[in-house]
Amino acid sequence: MTSDRHRVAVTGVGLITPVGRGAKEFWHALCTAAPSVGPIAGFDPSWLPVRFAAQVGGFDAVEHFTAREAKRLDRATRLGAAAAAAALADAGPIDAAPERWGVVAGTGHGGVSSFEEAFEAAPGPDGGVRPRPGPLHVPMVMANATAAVVSMRHRVRGPSLAISTACASGAHALGEGARLIREGAADVVLAGGTEAAITPVTVAAFCRLGALSERGDDPVRASRPFDAHRDGFVMGEGAGFVLLERLDHAVERGARRYGEVLGYGRSSDGYHLTAPDPSGAGARVCVEQALADAGLDAADIAHVNAHATSTRRGDLAEARVLGEVFGPGRVPVTAPKGVTGHLLGASGAVEAVAALLSLRDGIAPPIANLDRPDPAVELDLVRGAPRPIRGGPVLSNSFGFGGHNAALVFGAVRA
Repeated sequence: MTSDRHRVAVTGVGLITPVGRGAKEFWHALCTAAPSVGPIAGFDPSWLPVRFAAQVGGFDAVEHFTAREAKRLDRATRLGAAAAAAALADAGPIDAAPERWGVVAGTGHGGVSSFEEAFEAAPGPDGGVRPRPGPLHVPMVMANATAAVVSMRHRVRGPSLAISTACASGAHALGEGARLIREGAADVVLAGGTEAAITPVTVAAFCRLGALSERGDDPVRASRPFDAHRDGFVMGEGAGFVLLERLDHAVERGARRYGEVLGYGRSSDGYHLTAPDPSGAGARVCVEQALADAGLDAADIAHVNAHATSTRRGDLAEARVLGEVFGPGRVPVTAPKGVTGHLLGASGAVEAVAALLSLRDGIAPPIANLDRPDPAVELDLVRGAPRPIRGGPVLSNSFGFGGHNAALVFGAVRA
């Protein structure tokens, strides 16, 4: 890690997930391996082969927005803006000029629910069916809507960016947000990811792709990272944001620090639109970049938070990378998606918070539904109960369709 850049602390977290809101509920669900998966709500999925998902229940937009505001925002934006506000509140009062604040928001699908609603049957003059978008359709569906809304709500005048790298979006948002602070472009950045893509067309599309688990007889146990009987991922929704802050700024105001962003890596597979490179070459470059950026060796890492989605090829490719970088069975590995399902573009940000909480408490949560580890996965998988881990940095991986890779290294804040 070079000495001529600003150090970056995480001083606030905000979560809205299928297993709870805020760090306390989320962490309890991970540590007790308690998934929240049930029948799809919001539309009739009876025509689909997959009729279950991990959804956010009880989210009342009016608790966070006026009724007029809520009508003008897609669900993904509402979730993301609410999570960002929670991260800011968790961080406490911050005195920084508006132009020294930034926002980086990631999403894979953007306002897809609003997009699909515009195509509900509307008779055309010739008897056909035509889309019927509302006057605010464009700002509701655009991928940068969350970044824009968060900026407006909190009077951010500095960099405001949107990132869409599929399931790596949230992790890339945190990494790029940290870079803004490191390089002096901002002192404080709200960074995270949001997704609300459990919609008729999107679920049907993932079914056609063959990516989803069809374990409809036992949906709570359908997401099974690294398990020999995994058959696909469980779609989820939610949002996660963190407040990134210059470390010296945080120290000066006496802020609580969840951890420090030590390293960030990003790469691409250059291989396939949906399948991971089975060699893991691109992902390995990403992990090694994050370690080098942090100034660490593989042996320094105390715990890995794996991307592991519960797909056959994805889990094997990541296991190969981790085995090559760290050595077979050399570092404890966990995978939150057994509990949360796959939050797509929000997953990297939410799981970064899981890595920070592991760092804080010195434990790695168990992988839910891991009954019989795949014999081809030569990793030290955390099973059964939370496991104490030695003090040291943690690594969090995120890999997305299109071969987009992101890796983040977090460490305890030290003088």
